[in-house]
Amino acid sequence: MDLEEFNSAPTDRLRPALAACCDVPRWADAIVAKRPYGDLAALTAYADQMLRELDDSEVDRALQAHPRIGDRPQGASTEAAWSRNEQSGVGDDARVRQEIAEGNRQYENRFGRVFLICATGLSAAQMLDNLRTRLTHDDATEATVVHEELRKIALLRLGKVVA
Repeated sequence: MDLEEFNSAPTDRLRPALAACCDVPRWADAIVAKRPYGDLAALTAYADQMLRELDDSEVDRALQAHPRIGDRPQGASTEAAWSRNEQSGVGDDARVRQEIAEGNRQYENRFGRVFLICATGLSAAQMLDNLRTRLTHDDATEATVVHEELRKIALLRLGKVVA
């Protein structure tokens, strides 16, 4: 949809699209309530501001909508299609996919949540290197990184909603 459609769309049509960007009701509600936006930059700036204000429980909620890196999300949902496209750099190398799967297990054991990275444009090797580096983070550092990765993903996806 274009910005004019976004500004005039019924709330019940926008909420699922926004949840596919970031599954945090307070964020989606704020984006909807602030309409109309004069331009895409204003929408993006406000969405970014609201993403930066997410608390830890909201980040945890949003993470539940994201598959593991290397998993191939099934289904026809918007989120599944976006995830398949975003993770296209994982490729089909069985060794690399196994290393990513093992890294995911280590990460989940270490931090208690799915490893999240804005994978768009990254190769499997870059994702794996990032995963290994992030396993060395302390909890506070990693929480900050996860929040930033979620923010980047949500803004990229919002750009797909309002094209």
